[in-house]
Amino acid sequence: MFIALDIGNSNTVVGFMKDGRTDGTYRISNTASHTSDEYGLLILQFLAMSGYRPEDVEDVIICSVVPQLLRGFKSCFSNFFGIKPLVIAPGLKTGIRLKMPDPRQLGSDILTGIVAAYNLYGGPALVIDMGTATTVAAVNSEGTVEMCLIAPGLETQAKSLSSNTAQLPHVELKKPSSATANTTETAMQTGLYYSFVGGIERMIKLCKDELNCDFTVVATGGLSSVIKEDCKLIDIYDPDLIFEGMDIIREKNRQNAGKF
Repeated sequence: MFIALDIGNSNTVVGFMKDGRTDGTYRISNTASHTSDEYGLLILQFLAMSGYRPEDVEDVIICSVVPQLLRGFKSCFSNFFGIKPLVIAPGLKTGIRLKMPDPRQLGSDILTGIVAAYNLYGGPALVIDMGTATTVAAVNSEGTVEMCLIAPGLETQAKSLSSNTAQLPHVELKKPSSATANTTETAMQTGLYYSFVGGIERMIKLCKDELNCDFTVVATGGLSSVIKEDCKLIDIYDPDLIFEGMDIIREKNRQNAGKF
């Protein structure tokens, strides 16, 4: 088996991959400042909880959008497992071409999701990742990325609303029971939820119209599960898309990963 690490803006998700599937995931909050030793102990605990031993780990692959956390995790795997992680970055084989002035600007998480969607579901595909930020990227039938959109995520919008107002609280992000509201909390939940769903649908329609293409729409990310039932333009919901993309990239670059 191998470890896939998705270092996001709010959380780091540790996934254990075996035989092309995700066999256990665990989250580490990025709000705390951990040392490489603390990361190592956490991952050892996660392994034990999933029934694995350190010697079962063959490879490690990392997808990161937080550069300041990358060094600690790389040291953790070097010290605790004797493994040099494969970090998704420009220069790796992905099978995807980038149609943009500076391909290095495309986030590794966006690229990884595109790799998974294209290989698993084919192209053209519109890949939507709903996390701290919401990203929308289009890949055509030849495997070329044609565009990308970036917007605030649902939780980011909710935090902004409560932190920039005097009396509005932080609310739970969930589908409201009704489109009408009679309390401050339900008013916020309803407004946040339906404006987010409407924004996603508008971006999908714009991409389809401007690129004149009927994409397969693939959604992932923690917040996609909140809206998937109401966003009728989403064709496929795949919560493990990033891990699946890391598995594919690892197979294409196996000579660059592994134990010292």
